[in-house]
Amino acid sequence: MSRKYFGTDGVRGTVGVAPITPDFVMRLGYAAGKVLARKAIGGDRPAVLIGKDTRVSGYMLESALEAGLSAAGVDVLLVGPMPTPGVAYLTRALRLSAGIVISASHNPHQDNGIKFFSAAGEKLADGTESAIEAALDQPLRCAASTKLGKVRRIDDAAGRYIEFCKSTFPTNFDLRGLRIAVDCAHGAAYHIAPHVFHELGAEVVTVGAAPDGFNINRGVGATHPESLQRVVKRTKADIGIALDGDGDRLIMADASGRIYDGDELLYVIAAQRKRARRLRGGVVGTQMTNLAMAQALAKIKIPFARAKVGDRYVLELLQTRGWQLGGENSGHIVCLDQHTTGDGIVSALQVLQALQSGKTTLAQAVNFKLYPQVLLNVRIAAGATRSVMSVAAVQQAVAAAERTLGTAGRVLLRPSGTEPVIRVMVEGKSKSLVTQLAKKIARAVQAAA
Repeated sequence: MSRKYFGTDGVRGTVGVAPITPDFVMRLGYAAGKVLARKAIGGDRPAVLIGKDTRVSGYMLESALEAGLSAAGVDVLLVGPMPTPGVAYLTRALRLSAGIVISASHNPHQDNGIKFFSAAGEKLADGTESAIEAALDQPLRCAASTKLGKVRRIDDAAGRYIEFCKSTFPTNFDLRGLRIAVDCAHGAAYHIAPHVFHELGAEVVTVGAAPDGFNINRGVGATHPESLQRVVKRTKADIGIALDGDGDRLIMADASGRIYDGDELLYVIAAQRKRARRLRGGVVGTQMTNLAMAQALAKIKIPFARAKVGDRYVLELLQTRGWQLGGENSGHIVCLDQHTTGDGIVSALQVLQALQSGKTTLAQAVNFKLYPQVLLNVRIAAGATRSVMSVAAVQQAVAAAERTLGTAGRVLLRPSGTEPVIRVMVEGKSKSLVTQLAKKIARAVQAAA
């Protein structure tokens, strides 16, 4: 489907630059409201929940969305800072028409975005996004004052989500005796994650939990795991947990400070479920999932399938196959038996459960070594990605690299979905070899551009 505004995860960009401007976001709220009103059952007025991360621009965009939705005759429930998966949960639990998150996830504070969840707490279907984009082209006609949407705040939203997260951890397990370092990235989970782990019995060392509107993801969180490493070592924590700005990514560290990415954590969960005979089907990864992880799953006879990059596509393939477990090496982990979307806190609890069940450590549970991956971004002219990738010299460079690697490596060439860039990824057992091959392919791409 060709989208004008929606990417793989809503609408995102730099604040103050189209489309992340107050006038556009108000029209987006109005358009979404009109589409939701058409879907309302029995003439009931639809209601939408709005959550956000801790960026200073969230105040402005929240007000703009609120105005547009109200003008369309949609009631609005505000929860303030709330992790993306928390909005998905509350939307479903409160039987609302949709949920909206104001966040740019792991991006710096000057970016922001708008993403939607359906009444079921899932990403919007393509057809619904198309309908919203079509409604954006229609004039904004404010509803009569008697039909305007009302706005109210849910004061106990954080407590509700904390209890949900705790409910995904078995009642016969607890975290007593563990010192856990929790890095909240100065993001939406700053007032959620520490309470979840503390209330399950852990001694919690909190970092990245003092948002000021500008420091989200800055030197902390899942995109800067070196911060977690330092805290774990300094405080002698047993384990470390790092989330990103909107709380849907997870990276972990063991007591030595070694970092474990999404591929390794996904393997820990899958292997334990296989042993406990609780794994339905197999595991979905993406085109970026490390080959060593896929091979490790094969050794314990767990089926594996690759989706396109993006948790949206992981979810789609899970639903198509009827499987429950999937994720990305960036730290998005989806456990569909626990939640409808990726959730960093819930995923961390699944890893901790797996370690307790197996009476093991992260280092022992991850019994394979990731292959080195080299990723190069080659900037080209806008709109030229497909033509460049089809150039004979580029295809020959890729084929030559694949012959060199054989079954002990992979080559992936893909266009970026957000910028005029071709991403060149090569992985294999030798870091020097994959670096050499990646540079050779990148030069061929650059020459073709």
